Amino acid sequence: MDAKGRIAIPTRIRELLQESCSGRIVVTAHTENRCLHVFPEPQWQEILPQIESLPSFNKVSRRAKLLLMGHASPLELDGNGRILLPPTLRDYAGMEKKLMLVGQGKSLELWCEEEFSRYIDAPIDDDEMPEGMKNLAF
Repeated sequence: MDAKGRIAIPTRIRELLQESCSGRIVVTAHTENRCLHVFPEPQWQEILPQIESLPSFNKVSRRAKLLLMGHASPLELDGNGRILLPPTLRDYAGMEKKLMLVGQGKSLELWCEEEFSRYIDAPIDDDEMPEGMKNLAF
């Protein structure tokens, strides 16, 4: 990320985003980690009604709505394949210079490189492995 908060999207990802959404994306806060979700705009439009329908009187869903909808920033790749991240999102995710853009199927996550390394290196707590992972084969 440069001093102005611009991020160059890698060529392979940029080409996919140009094909799928003409370079229009929505970046928002992640609800569990101090990183950002990056959605192609059409995918965001599909999940937005689900977010909006979450109950406002439940503390967990209210927090998720505040983070996801409150930080949602529509962005468009410029002619050089960059996006300008708003300061609020950069602050939320503790982003400075070195970042990690990580594919998550139909979306991406954008992490501060140091925070990503800490997250990956941290011991896993006692959460039980989901049933689908037990049969996962590569």
